[in-house]
Amino acid sequence: MGYEARVLLDSVGANGVRLTTLEVTFPRFVLAEFNTHRQLSRNSASSRAIPTAKLLERVEHDPVVPSEWGRNKAGMSASELLSKEEADEAVRVWLRARDDAVVHARELLQLKVHKQELNRILEPFLWHTVIVTATEWQNFFELRCSRNAQPEIRAAAVAMRAAMQASRPLPVEAGAWHTPLIQSDETVLDLERRKQVSAARCARVSYLTHEGRREIEKDLQLFERLREDRHLSPFEHVATPSPDGQFHANFRGWVQMRAEIELEYKGVQ
Repeated sequence: MGYEARVLLDSVGANGVRLTTLEVTFPRFVLAEFNTHRQLSRNSASSRAIPTAKLLERVEHDPVVPSEWGRNKAGMSASELLSKEEADEAVRVWLRARDDAVVHARELLQLKVHKQELNRILEPFLWHTVIVTATEWQNFFELRCSRNAQPEIRAAAVAMRAAMQASRPLPVEAGAWHTPLIQSDETVLDLERRKQVSAARCARVSYLTHEGRREIEKDLQLFERLREDRHLSPFEHVATPSPDGQFHANFRGWVQMRAEIELEYKGVQ
């Protein structure tokens, strides 16, 4: 898979505030760092949801390997890299660890261990895809594009910044909605269905089902399960411009669909 960042939807309200949704792929082992940024709404492809056989194939054919090999020293950042010979040996050791993880994962699979535990052993070697939406990006880019950032998250952040710089936001009128992953032939759906399908696809991190098909009915079923179980983070990516430029949750100038759902829980609607 490799590092990748692409804009899924880029919008700007009449209040002048830009809201951007990106799909980003980076090594799974820097996800915890990515998730420390609370102004970003994000959903990830879960290791618990993907069949072990698929993850084994990915790890065997396209494993994550660190992009740099720093020489050990005090502090969080390396200032010196290993020599080419040392780095080549480090890659060989890393891939032997990958091979061991695959062996143990297959043994656990034979024991019929559920993937929610089994798949964790493969995570250091997996690429990871995230959908992320925000109005406020400055702090993230300042920290993660810095030379002091871990190289792997820096590579992702630089790609994200470049994708946003190349994108031009489309105006969204009052009462209209930012609905990522809605395809061009689906704009005929009524607004509520578009919102629901968009939220479900953000939860799945794809406009396709896990079987590789586009099925609106399954999207709507997933939306209902998410709402009933109160898994609300996917509803943050779907938003409508506010008349002001004030903060509403972690977005400035935009109100998330999540706010509607939370009002339902409180019996306001």
